[in-house]
Amino acid sequence: MTDKPNHLPARLALLSDLDAATYLTEGVLTGKEDIPAIALNKATEPLVHTDGVRGESMPVRDLIDDAMHQFRDAKPTAADAWLAPRLHATLRLSRREAADRRFWNYLALGVAPDYVVWRHLAEPKDDEAKKAPKVALARFRGPSYTQAFARLWWAAELFRDGPDYGPVETACSQQDMLNTALRLGVIEHRPTAQALLRTIRRGTVTTGREINALTAAVNASAATLMYDVLAPDVERDGRPLAEWIEEAEGAPPVPRRTLPDGPNEEKVPDDAVEALADHFAELFAHAPVRGREPQEVAAGAV
Repeated sequence: MTDKPNHLPARLALLSDLDAATYLTEGVLTGKEDIPAIALNKATEPLVHTDGVRGESMPVRDLIDDAMHQFRDAKPTAADAWLAPRLHATLRLSRREAADRRFWNYLALGVAPDYVVWRHLAEPKDDEAKKAPKVALARFRGPSYTQAFARLWWAAELFRDGPDYGPVETACSQQDMLNTALRLGVIEHRPTAQALLRTIRRGTVTTGREINALTAAVNASAATLMYDVLAPDVERDGRPLAEWIEEAEGAPPVPRRTLPDGPNEEKVPDDAVEALADHFAELFAHAPVRGREPQEVAAGAV
């Protein structure tokens, strides 16, 4: 199985898509080869967003080591809910910084390729028994909703409720929510994100199929209904985030047993979340769900 890099510079870096592709061999994707770390680091570019603690590699590597150790006897998917808020709080990135794919390429290939293989190595199907299971290339170098570390950071960013990462745990505990909702532009409306999670906590949706049906219905409804009018958010203030990023220099490592605190932003108005959660429940009552009979849909709409 792929091991951690045998050479890890003190500073994080950027790795272009083109350079990343050079190292995504069949051996790496199947977990049978290690990344040639020294050669890879010669192809990187220095970080431009910081020369302080936010650019240090060891806090990230230590966090990933702890995640792999804590969930070594569990399904790797269980690590998502634990790692997402802590990765977000460790990196303290702005959205602009997080939009740079080169940063995530480097985390996946230069810092923790062993984690990517451990977490995302596919289980062989019966008809593929003779083929070696492998990691999808997009887990190393891919869009933000698929790449191994970008998806966790963006889940934490979009589902946190101000400084509260509790909702992130709910979102990342449901793989269908994590895999589906991150692809939707409507999730950037904070009351929508929190209302989706409230339908899970209420028990409105309980299975992966139901979550997929709900998110599809919510996204389709957004084409005709403006959620920001139905459920307005508070006006966003950029100062708490900027201060939180600046405070990284004196911040201790993120706690492992309790959730860290995010930026001290105002939380989403509860009445807006409640209004949308009720609306989403109505949408779900009429939504087609695989395996649910039409009469069940009609009954749910009563």
